[in-house]
This record gives sequence, structure tokens and C-alpha cells, in this order.
Amino acid sequence: MTRTVHCRKYQRELPGLEAPPYPGPKGEIIFNEVSQQAWTEWQKYQTMLINEKHLNMRDVASRQLLQSEMEKFLASEHYQAVEGYVPPES
Repeated sequence: MTRTVHCRKYQRELPGLEAPPYPGPKGEIIFNEVSQQAWTEWQKYQTMLINEKHLNMRDVASRQLLQSEMEKFLASEHYQAVEGYVPPES
């Protein structure tokens, strides 16, 4: 049986993650409040942000930017757009 969560991004019950994506309290919050769909979308968007903005994950400021954008993305708030990206038409 698939575990469901009330996803904070989509505001409805959706299949949840199989395990916390991070250790500690932050991972538990994501595990309990973010759906698998939202997390998968974030991972794709995160890759685009890292590549297009040339973020260095050894740099504290880059990691803080990514963390901030993750919070916004998963809460459906306004997050940074990746310049030049045009989403595919549905």
C-alpha cells in the first residue's frame, strides 16, 4: 500500500516519499508534507538551477540559495525562474 501525504505544494492527498530525502528534522518535514510528484519536480528544477546559474555546491551561498528556492518551490511560492527555459506545452 502506498503511503499518502497532504502535499503542501498541491494541497491534496498524493503518494508520499518512500524515505526522508535528508537526515534530521528537515528531512522528516519533507517526508511528511511533500508528495513524490512534487519532490521529483523539485529535483529536475534543482538540476536546472544548478546548471543555468552555475552554482557551486561547495559554496555556502550557493547551497543557501538552493535551500531557499526549494522552500519556495515546495510551498508553491514565487521562486526564481531559470532564464531561457520554456516549459513544454501540455
